[in-house]
Amino acid sequence: MRSALHPYHPIIYVRGFAATQGEIEDTVADPYMGFNIGSTKTRVAWTGDVRRFFFESPLVRLMSDHGYKDVFVEGDDLVAAEHHDRPVPYRCIVIYRYYDEASNDFGDGETPPIEHFAKGLGNLILRLRDKVCANKANDIDPEACRVHLVAHSMGGLVCRAFLQNPRLGSDEARRAVDKLFTYATPHNGIDMRVVRNVPGWLSFGDINNFNRERMAEYLDVPRGDDVSVVKGFPAERIFNLVGTNPRDYTAAGGLSSWAVGEASDGLVCIRNATTHGPDSQGKEVTSPRAFVHRSHSGHYGIVNSEEGYQNLTRFLFGELRVDGMLDIDDITLPLEVQKAKEAGKPIRASYQFEVSASVRGCQWQMTRREVRENSAIFRTFADLFPGRAGSGVTTGHSRRPHLFSVFLDWDKSLKRRSSKSVSFAVDLKVLVPDYEVDGVMFLKRHFEGGFILRRLILIEVFPDANSQAGCRIKYGFQEMNPGKPGILAQTRGIEGEARGLAFDIPIEQTARPGLHGRLCIEARPWS
Repeated sequence: MRSALHPYHPIIYVRGFAATQGEIEDTVADPYMGFNIGSTKTRVAWTGDVRRFFFESPLVRLMSDHGYKDVFVEGDDLVAAEHHDRPVPYRCIVIYRYYDEASNDFGDGETPPIEHFAKGLGNLILRLRDKVCANKANDIDPEACRVHLVAHSMGGLVCRAFLQNPRLGSDEARRAVDKLFTYATPHNGIDMRVVRNVPGWLSFGDINNFNRERMAEYLDVPRGDDVSVVKGFPAERIFNLVGTNPRDYTAAGGLSSWAVGEASDGLVCIRNATTHGPDSQGKEVTSPRAFVHRSHSGHYGIVNSEEGYQNLTRFLFGELRVDGMLDIDDITLPLEVQKAKEAGKPIRASYQFEVSASVRGCQWQMTRREVRENSAIFRTFADLFPGRAGSGVTTGHSRRPHLFSVFLDWDKSLKRRSSKSVSFAVDLKVLVPDYEVDGVMFLKRHFEGGFILRRLILIEVFPDANSQAGCRIKYGFQEMNPGKPGILAQTRGIEGEARGLAFDIPIEQTARPGLHGRLCIEARPWS
């Protein structure tokens, strides 16, 4: 059953980890537990320069842009207070204040286990559902009531524990969850330079919540299995926002950032910040994700960022999902390297793919993966061409890099454009690898940072009620027709899906080293 109010469901914000009693007391002293914190500073690309940019906070922007309201009236929380009968709006923002009972002021100063927090989330969902359904102005049936969960860091693990572990809360509450958006959540635990996996015995501040064996307990995953696998909730309904900027995470005087390393947000390694698992049809998928050059928290943090807000609102409220995968048929070697290979010398090479996606009308990149930010996609030759012996015809399917997931909002675009379309651009780069020939680096004609291929691809989507995905699509290349896609895509249905369209954009670089392949675009109705 779907409500007429869809997709603007109540939002529950679940904050992240507080290690010390002082941090817990500071947390509970804030009504919004950090969701109201904005920023006036942003880094300019990778240079480290700072420019002034006013981001009011996710809370304020949801209120001003989408008409959400909080639930605090005359000093009370209308959802938490049992005795109040004041109406609660459906389009509301609720803060899950799970640290209250761990504070000295509101509780007993003892921090309950994460399982307790997960159960409490289920109780909050049902209480919120009852409150919004009691408001006759909402005209909502309890069976149609849904909630969005938005979580930072450990808050995402609290949400997953509730969604995955049948012992932690009721199925009735789980069925009410529509989507989960996670900022910088350590879905696969926390690793450090000196020790892989937070030790299970390290109980200070319950930091062992990030130990994989401990995570397996509360996520209801067999010990030794991958704890980033989602079960019991469709993996495609979880969005992972991944930070790639460790330098601005100043916790513990910068010690955390040093300990975790460069390929991180200063606390969570990039490789540990995503989920995967069965979708609603049982097919194994990666959860949609985006990579932004933000740190785990602070003035340059991932929650209080425009990039985070743009991904959040498009995932929650957007109407079209577009994914891009790169199918590679062949990658050719430089002529000298090819001759050495034909002479029987062993050749080694691995490939890095950089990609960014930008939506028309928004100055912020929805996602950006770059070598210099330690977030580029990495594949070995064997990854791309399993079982392939030479440089001729592929003997197996290439392992396609998933480049991006972009969520588009028809309504926002139609108000601004007479063309009644939504557009985005994909900047795709395949870097020249460091070839190794017979154990020696091949440096002839080598220029650091060179590209095998670079294309700026423009994609424009038009609403079309007669289409399988509700749209038709044009594409083009910036170097051929700047700013205007002009080629009508020849679409096909997505195999195994009743709705959705797919099409291929040829990607070629004939010079050596070169690449022959296709950018496969899949578009599906969303929300």
